[in-house]
Amino acid sequence: MQTLAFSRQSLSHLIITAAIGGTLMLSPITAIAFEGELFSLKNRWEHTVTALPANQRESTLKSLADEARQLAGQYSDEAEVLVWQGIILASYARERGGLGALGTAGDARDALEKAIEIDPEGLNGSAYVTLGALYDRAPGRPLGFGNSNTAERMFQRALEIRPDGIDVNYYYAAFLKEEGNAQAAREHAQRAVNGTARENRQASDEALRRDAEALLNQL
Repeated sequence: MQTLAFSRQSLSHLIITAAIGGTLMLSPITAIAFEGELFSLKNRWEHTVTALPANQRESTLKSLADEARQLAGQYSDEAEVLVWQGIILASYARERGGLGALGTAGDARDALEKAIEIDPEGLNGSAYVTLGALYDRAPGRPLGFGNSNTAERMFQRALEIRPDGIDVNYYYAAFLKEEGNAQAAREHAQRAVNGTARENRQASDEALRRDAEALLNQL
């Protein structure tokens, strides 16, 4: 693929379990701490990528990425925490841009792939959407890990899980446009425009719907 651009946004959803002595459990105290910290991270990420001016996003996302790393260190077996770490790191890499963002992008990929090992559904497809965007936008070898075929597989897996998702269809449409498949890009951009925003991701999904409308006008 091309040079590292990370010009798109990235992804969400939830599963809460903890393995204790081989049994899946979660104490009420742990659940409250876990949910509260992650809820705060998700809300601040959503505000950052949809409402903050461009000159404030990078520094804010850096702080959020540091928090996400700490949370993932505490809850390293929680798929939801790892997916959100990957989403936040991918957003931070996008804002940084250039080759300096490759390490951050690689960390995002690693967190998301670990999350998929724990939860094969990738939190309702969110992990696969972000991985698709990462593999699409990162440069290929020897500089980076970008790979069009892997990106395609990630997007296809996300579509199997959540075929009408605004995020899934928008990012896949943008990928298809870059690959020169305008007809398929139009189809998925239209599906993104017609999709239903997730209740817990309305701001970012509506922003992606507007991006999909703009993409349709270009095709």
